[in-house]
Amino acid sequence: MEHFGEALRCERQRRSVSLEDIAQTTKVTVRSLQALESDAFDQLPGGILSKGIVRSYVRFLGLDESEWVDRFLDASGQRNPSAASSDKDWAAFALSVSTHRGGRVTDTKLRWAGVVALLLLLCGLGWIVYGYVRQRVTALSIVSPPSAYAATSTRHSTAPAPIVAQAKKKSHHSASSHSLR
Repeated sequence: MEHFGEALRCERQRRSVSLEDIAQTTKVTVRSLQALESDAFDQLPGGILSKGIVRSYVRFLGLDESEWVDRFLDASGQRNPSAASSDKDWAAFALSVSTHRGGRVTDTKLRWAGVVALLLLLCGLGWIVYGYVRQRVTALSIVSPPSAYAATSTRHSTAPAPIVAQAKKKSHHSASSHSLR
């Protein structure tokens, strides 16, 4: 009688398929596929994951999944009485996962949407900071004296009064000259 792994390898070779092709499509490592073909079941993950590997492998080859999973369970000694119900659950799960390949596009769209949202948030924050700094600079330039005035005020302690008085004289003088016309 032919071993499980040998029979699987023969089916694969009959279809001229490489382990790398199966690994690329099913996302099962080549090492796990080699362990499966060499009946090294102890190198496979346990329980439902091993059955999932078998299902993916035989589905890729177009073989009957339930027949090959049964053969795998017999060969690996993993057969248990409640396997029939868990196989149906697993089949429903595997079918759901295999038909949900469009999820990658959604994940990519969500990632880009997050990047765009983050950039918009940073731009908004930058605009707020820019406005705040601009307002503070404007407020400080109105309150603080010009640099030439600041240099003279350190030398003369009475400098502010004449400048204010000169400004008042100029505005009074210009107002009186307008009234004469």
